[in-house]
Amino acid sequence: MPPISPDIKQEVDQVFEAVVYLYTESRRLTKELARRAQLTGPQLTVVKILETIGDLSLSELSDKIRAQNSTVTGIIDRMEREGLVQRLRSTEDRRVVHIRLTEKGAKLASEIPVEPMEIFRSALESLSAQEIRDLMKILSKVAKRVKQIVRRDVGEDAVAQAK
Repeated sequence: MPPISPDIKQEVDQVFEAVVYLYTESRRLTKELARRAQLTGPQLTVVKILETIGDLSLSELSDKIRAQNSTVTGIIDRMEREGLVQRLRSTEDRRVVHIRLTEKGAKLASEIPVEPMEIFRSALESLSAQEIRDLMKILSKVAKRVKQIVRRDVGEDAVAQAK
């Protein structure tokens, strides 16, 4: 990989620091809010997503939280045992199972004051529509390049396992 041009290295480092800060702050907020609600971070995310969106299939939920179905199944198993969610088989397709908050889960979700993503959504509201489109275009381009580098340097198997 070619080295970063010295004339933009400082700006590249600042971009990286901003990305790390946003990631770290999101994790910190999630962990703190989850602790207060006596949940794990992933459980908090599931509760707030289901509160916002409503019932989701296991696959849809996995996509939303960027985790494998098997990982989400474990999260849902624990949440179901705690009475926070229930599984409902689809009437249209018996192979599909929807996840729904129970009354207890919905009550808990309503007691959690804010989901970390809401903070970032609010921060993005300070941008114009064009700035948001530009940011999305740039971030998508960076994400695509990171995937290429990871596949090349780490290998296809590691990328598949990380999903």
